[in-house]
Amino acid sequence: MKITEVRARVVEWKQKTVPPQPHFCTNPVDLLDLPTDTMSTFRFHSWLIVEVASDSGEVGIGNAALSPRVTKQVVDLYLKPILIGQNPFDYEYLWQHMYRRTIAFGRKGIGMVAISAVDIALWDLMGKILKQPVFRLLGGKTKAKIPVYASRLYSQPLDELRKEAALYKSEGFRAMKVRFGWGPLDGAQGMQRNLELVRTARETIGDEIDLMADAYMGWTFEYARRMIPLLADYHLRWVEEPVLPDDIGGYAALRALNIVPISGGEHEFTLYGFRELIDAKAVDVIQFDTNRVGGITQARKVQALAEAYEIPVIPHAGQMHNFHVVMSSLNSPMAEYFPPVDVEVGNELFWYIFKGEPLAKNGYIELDENAPGLGLTIDEQALKKFEVME
Repeated sequence: MKITEVRARVVEWKQKTVPPQPHFCTNPVDLLDLPTDTMSTFRFHSWLIVEVASDSGEVGIGNAALSPRVTKQVVDLYLKPILIGQNPFDYEYLWQHMYRRTIAFGRKGIGMVAISAVDIALWDLMGKILKQPVFRLLGGKTKAKIPVYASRLYSQPLDELRKEAALYKSEGFRAMKVRFGWGPLDGAQGMQRNLELVRTARETIGDEIDLMADAYMGWTFEYARRMIPLLADYHLRWVEEPVLPDDIGGYAALRALNIVPISGGEHEFTLYGFRELIDAKAVDVIQFDTNRVGGITQARKVQALAEAYEIPVIPHAGQMHNFHVVMSSLNSPMAEYFPPVDVEVGNELFWYIFKGEPLAKNGYIELDENAPGLGLTIDEQALKKFEVME
């Protein structure tokens, strides 16, 4: 069995988008006090699709949403030559080869995102060849269906936030996440606006539904240390990414306050990065994204490491590569779920690119045991709404 082709395509959304409201979500650029919309840096209106074909006739599908044009170059120039002619079932060897060949410029960020997209495609390909779902290759089902939390509730007028939270509650979600809208430059007044968001969500959903809150790397340590004690009364399941991902010491100090659990890892990479987080006692919840961390090959290793320390893994984002990883691990109690909406941030674009993504029902998703691989196909007809770059 040999890999015969590796195809990487960038698809860029060219249709209508919904502009974000002011104070839509805190982010690292806020601190620079720029005159432009700081959230524009963190919109994902383009996507990378990677297809790996074998002489079996099957094609595996992987994807990534970070810097797709540059990531495509890494795949085409550095990873494809490694893969052609190799056996796709030698996934550990292939991962190590890709990692070590690109280590001088890779390790984290774009290099690892490219490896992740390819690795996901390899696992999808293996599942299709064996006619088994990927979760079965990873150990099988650990739960009949996956609990998911509704992940939107961006900062918005309180009456609209209340309606959205009530909608998710009526749809059966037992957990949901709100985004903070104000950070250090907004001072004490901004802190009160953040508290209003959390208070409104909590009052709307009650105390029997989990509520989480996301700062998306937009706070400084000093600001987070002032803000977190104010959140104690709202019984948050976690505060997510309160500071920059490189500030591991800041994460550890905030966790040591023992006021609100601290989560992170969306912007961390490989087993080595998560070993550092765990050694520093920096997080209560690990949130890698499989299409960033190094693909399924690395995700399963991080899961095993986290399980040894009883740190739950709840991956960032929805999508099938994360769902299969969650399904196969008892240490992953639930998954994130991006409801299908009009294109806004862009992290919802996978709904427009792929067929097979499961819709949540009563706060759960189910994976089809009869769908081989990840259970996804590319909606080639829908790609006509995108600009496609080969």
